[in-house]
Amino acid sequence: MAPKIFIDGEHGTTGLQIRTRMAGRRDVELLSIPEAERRNAAMREDMLNSADIAILCLPDDASKEAVQMVSANNNVRVIDTSTAFRVNPGWAYGFAEMDNAQADKIKAARFVANPGCYPTGAIGLIRPLRAAGILPDGYPVTVNAVSGYTGGGKQMIAQMENPDHPDAITAPHFLYGLPLTHKHVPEMTVHGLLDRAPIFSPSVGKFAQGMIVQVPLHLDDLAEGTTMESIHAALVAHYTGQEIVTVVPLAESKALPRVNAVELEGKDTMKLFVFGKEGGSQVNLVALLDNLGKGASGAAVQNMDLMLAS
Repeated sequence: MAPKIFIDGEHGTTGLQIRTRMAGRRDVELLSIPEAERRNAAMREDMLNSADIAILCLPDDASKEAVQMVSANNNVRVIDTSTAFRVNPGWAYGFAEMDNAQADKIKAARFVANPGCYPTGAIGLIRPLRAAGILPDGYPVTVNAVSGYTGGGKQMIAQMENPDHPDAITAPHFLYGLPLTHKHVPEMTVHGLLDRAPIFSPSVGKFAQGMIVQVPLHLDDLAEGTTMESIHAALVAHYTGQEIVTVVPLAESKALPRVNAVELEGKDTMKLFVFGKEGGSQVNLVALLDNLGKGASGAAVQNMDLMLAS
């Protein structure tokens, strides 16, 4: 019998993309609430408790409510895509490539917290350097990023795509999170193994899907003897054998005139780059991904497949 999967919030941006990725699969059975019944609380609770895996695509408070609905039912495993549980030690963090043990933790977990899109890029760059002792305690990490507007959900999609919307956004690019209190900072700090919260400056561009995350570093303030080449080597060593996260060779990076934010649109992979002048004193680490791919829906399906393989 095929395992039953229920996407709670299937009509939202992330939920719809998960359904798209699972279209045509015969190894799972998708449970679904008709859109006309989406606010039927009893039907929702029944679906949650009938599933082998429930994927929650909800705001934080609604996710917490859903988890309570299945808390006594040990037959239901949960993947949550909100920020509600990402730094909760009782939940496995759903970034399988984060370290060598993480995929096995996800496989064995009942509760998995899907990572945020920005943190996936930032942690993907930072954690290997912390683990290798290259990035020292107290380093003032900064994370600068641009995302496609679908990361803002249906409301922002309408604001960006409908010029007649009462709150239409016409800017081709804008910064937000200006008070430096973005909800993804705790996640970056904890899973990036940082002892000091990074300064995070997010922005949105006039494109639907795609993301660039940047972490600039001063080599003189890193571990003694650190070079652009040794940073690249640490990333390569960390991700050796991985298929979803890849490190672009230095020679290939040096030949690039630009990085295109939408290059991985529709894909569930992530590319990491190390940029800098040979023999220089600075580097810029860059992660390229789809904010709804490896940054959301693609990661949720990856985590589901790991859990089903357990």
